[in-house]
Amino acid sequence: MLPATIPSPPQGVWHVGPIPLRAYALCIIAGIVLAVWLTDRRFVARGGAPGFVVDVAVWAVPFGLLGGRLYHLATDWRTYFGPGGDPIAALYVWNGGLGIWGAIALGAVGAWIACRRRGVPLSAFADAAAPGIVLAQAVGRLGNWFNQELYGDPTSLPWGLEIYRRVDPVTGAPDNLGGVALDRVPVEIVQPTFLYEIVWNILVAILVVVVDRKMQLARGRAFALYVAGYTAGRFVIEMMRSDPATRVFGDVRINVVVAGVVFVAALVYFLVVRGPREDLSGSMPGPEPDSSAGASGTSGGVDAQDETDDATRARENREQVAAPDRDTHHGAADPSGVDAAPADPTQEEDAPVEPPSATRGSS
Repeated sequence: MLPATIPSPPQGVWHVGPIPLRAYALCIIAGIVLAVWLTDRRFVARGGAPGFVVDVAVWAVPFGLLGGRLYHLATDWRTYFGPGGDPIAALYVWNGGLGIWGAIALGAVGAWIACRRRGVPLSAFADAAAPGIVLAQAVGRLGNWFNQELYGDPTSLPWGLEIYRRVDPVTGAPDNLGGVALDRVPVEIVQPTFLYEIVWNILVAILVVVVDRKMQLARGRAFALYVAGYTAGRFVIEMMRSDPATRVFGDVRINVVVAGVVFVAALVYFLVVRGPREDLSGSMPGPEPDSSAGASGTSGGVDAQDETDDATRARENREQVAAPDRDTHHGAADPSGVDAAPADPTQEEDAPVEPPSATRGSS
């Protein structure tokens, strides 16, 4: 029989000697690995080079983590810089606090830098990355479960989330992030908004993949579909959360407003933009230089087939010079049985051999 409610993990941090292993950080890393793997498969299927996605990730991931943290600090600045806040804690990214809006915005800047270096359209890369990004978000939400954070109001639903009292095992002081639950008696049963978002993100990933296959989306439309789908769900789920948040327009959570605005922009883009898929040949590595051609002063762009054709034409010219009017029948077709003499004696003189390069034009 299934449990009446969903238990929370008793802790979110484990120590291997002096090294803390934080579930939140591990979930973020697992999400990134999944996103890179899936994006690489989709990018190659669209004609891109294998391994190019890893090159982009080297730029996009650090930019994305920085952007996500900056957005969190901007929208929850009172926690760190307000009265009684701890400014140093602003650097403790492993304790949670990454805003998806900032992560996508600055992550796109990093991806644009990497794509521009190889001449690949950012929109084409974004289309390949869309399902992987939203699945990475789903995996990252598991970190919120381990941290016992970002949940909703109290509920009596059978899938309610149990929240435990965690304490420092040494001092006994309350410590929700780094502490341990000494018992499994819930202090509260709440809406598992992290679970709602995980399920929604998986559905959005499936939607993007299916629509992309049917409609051959391009020019950033697959990415726009992901953004529109994600923000539609986030708009509803955000209003269910009860954690502290910056509020605007009276008593509206700022992320509700951002989700609504971004949804409209993404939907308009998806409906308006059209065009065929972009050329991904720029992601391919450049051709290797031909060292033998370079040593002889010939252009490195001449391939082996051109050289073979040159040799064949030169051999044919030499054979024609050696026997310009050879009759392979040796006069058998002539009633006299004597080979006919050439009409012009000058034809017996060797003709100049035309250089092979003259028949192809300059390379």
